[in-house]
Amino acid sequence: MSDEIVLVSGVRTPIGRMGGRWAEVPAADLGAAAVRGALAAAPGLTVDYVAMANVVQAGNGQNPARVAATRGGVPRTVPGITLNDVCPGSMSAVALAAMMIRGGEASAVLVGGFESMTRAPRQPVDLLVNDGLHCALGDVAMGPLSDRENARLGISRADQDAFAHASHMRAAQATSAGRLSEEIVVDGLVVPGGLALDQVWADEGIRPGTTLERLGELRPAFARDGTITAGNASQMSDAGAAGVITTRDRAAALGLTPLAAVVGRAVIAGEDSSLHLRPAQAANLLLERHGMTAADVDLWEINEAFAGVVLASMAELGIDHDEVNVNGGAVALGHPLGASGFRLVLTLAHEMRRRGAETGVAAICGGGGQGQAILLRSIP
Repeated sequence: MSDEIVLVSGVRTPIGRMGGRWAEVPAADLGAAAVRGALAAAPGLTVDYVAMANVVQAGNGQNPARVAATRGGVPRTVPGITLNDVCPGSMSAVALAAMMIRGGEASAVLVGGFESMTRAPRQPVDLLVNDGLHCALGDVAMGPLSDRENARLGISRADQDAFAHASHMRAAQATSAGRLSEEIVVDGLVVPGGLALDQVWADEGIRPGTTLERLGELRPAFARDGTITAGNASQMSDAGAAGVITTRDRAAALGLTPLAAVVGRAVIAGEDSSLHLRPAQAANLLLERHGMTAADVDLWEINEAFAGVVLASMAELGIDHDEVNVNGGAVALGHPLGASGFRLVLTLAHEMRRRGAETGVAAICGGGGQGQAILLRSIP
């Protein structure tokens, strides 16, 4: 279909630990590095709008998405918007781009997101907590809330630790095999002193030497009798991710091969602030709209905000871990809030192409009890 909406390019920076290798890099510069790579991967294609997410915006100036875009090579004459519906933000950017193109408002849109959780102002108000990790609707921190949800759903500490261990092992193996390298760029980033480029292209949070025994020794993070630890929750991180959305016919006219077609999106909100079932609820709504079930989906990316979120979502969807987060997820890679939604879409698109998978779903939960899912289809 000539008017089919496609992701024609997409890259991300290596994900750095909070306080790690990108500690001195402003959030917009992480975004700019990804923008530069996304544009380079779509030669000849000009964008006419920018939609990028940034969650902890304090101190980043007006409309930081446009700052990142212009630093990455987008002309100042291109308008844009900074999105913030917390963790799903850069997934919402993909949906907004698709709607604008279908509506005739744009022909190609730069999408993505970026975050420096390291550089978020912490005094006198801890803005990383206030703006990124605390539900404003329920006035509750998402960690303790998720601990209670684990208990309500009967998700054990042992199951969470086993899932976390698998995430690190999958991410380490994927990195060693080079499966993540095609989605990662480092050009334009100032590499910390003493490190060579080949030492920074990989994601910083992966711990290939972790063991179930070590994970089991970690103390609960939020409550004495809780089951969430620093080992089975996502890591706070710094990164940027960007891509270009356009139509299949425009990509073809430029000789560009899309990564995947963007078929549809669904977004939901629950009656409370809990996170665990929101990705599954959004995915089920999305699949219902397209006359599909979870069994029709070949590959899944579900954000590992907490191990319990993915365990609960897999149970609700009736799917197996073998087809979910096959290269690891945020427990190992990290969760740079504004970049994570698009990172899921990007990783899914690359892995679908690698495996010859026909359909894939990326799903994520978000602060305030929201969930979002995007359906991708392979390009023949």
